[in-house]
Amino acid sequence: MNRLISTLILTAGVIFTSSVAYGTEDGNALPALEIPQSLKSVVPLAMAEADLPSVEAKKYFKVSDKGLQLECPTFDARGDLVFCEVFGGTVFRLTPEKRLSSFVPDPQLRPAGFAVHPDGRIYMAELGDFASRGSVIAMAADGTDVQTVVSRDDGFLPDDLVFDTKGGFYFTDFKGGSSVATGGVYYIGPNGDKPVLVVPNLRIANGLALSPDGKTLWVSELAGSLLHRISLSDPTTIAPFGSSVVYNFVGGGPDSLRVDAEGNVYVAMYGQGRIMVFSPQGFPVGQYLLPERDQGHNLRSTSMVIRPGTDELLIFTNDWDKGQGSTIFVARALAKAASQSPGMP
Repeated sequence: MNRLISTLILTAGVIFTSSVAYGTEDGNALPALEIPQSLKSVVPLAMAEADLPSVEAKKYFKVSDKGLQLECPTFDARGDLVFCEVFGGTVFRLTPEKRLSSFVPDPQLRPAGFAVHPDGRIYMAELGDFASRGSVIAMAADGTDVQTVVSRDDGFLPDDLVFDTKGGFYFTDFKGGSSVATGGVYYIGPNGDKPVLVVPNLRIANGLALSPDGKTLWVSELAGSLLHRISLSDPTTIAPFGSSVVYNFVGGGPDSLRVDAEGNVYVAMYGQGRIMVFSPQGFPVGQYLLPERDQGHNLRSTSMVIRPGTDELLIFTNDWDKGQGSTIFVARALAKAASQSPGMP
């Protein structure tokens, strides 16, 4: 009996102690954390970005019912939209009348970025084995006459590229990780010289763009979640104190870059279903949101392009395994398209 009484007293003490521990001194309800509905999105906007001017893009064209990793958007010399699918190596062509066709220049290629040379040939940055054996190739607009510019044996992992006024080009080396800064940006001169390292120690260098005057290089660092603004003294030299990080992204995912005719910078946010826009000085000024992003759809926004001579902004995304396939969305950019490389028509 004494043991039973002792057990009851001990149990009551534990209950009383628990009650006191979870109660308040004045007997009121416990303070509760209230999460606003906007932060219950699958991909909530950071508080500093939630008040940015925003607009939701509209559907432009359904590329596929499958979740294809669309990348590489550019316009060729005849005005067709050319883009790619990374893992299958397919190159798509969409006419202004929205007629879609495709071809595979080489089933072994893993395209990630396109740029059009002044002579009309399309240059492709491709990721190869996604480790250290990527390449840059050049091909005719119809995918024939494929020629190697940077060999897979050179040890790079090219992801994006952009031409300068001289006909040389920069490419990003898609290497590294969040704690491994082995990526960078390289330059190859118009005579096909060996790659020269311009921006070292990047954590998966991804998107790349040049300002309209060709004096500022923009680079996104995927694993580092950074946007770099780099002033150039010449194609391979950073100006004194010319390199700076102008933005640190929340939630990660800065992918491809584009610049408009006024120097505004567009950054695709991979995994977030949106495009952020920055002023020529690197201040965030707005964003384009994709439909149903709060419900987890259309999040794999990889890239965008502005149609030459217009302010029509085309945004590329896929729904991966969520059932809505691969889609191009459209909105108005802040300004008309810059030439596809500075100095080109």
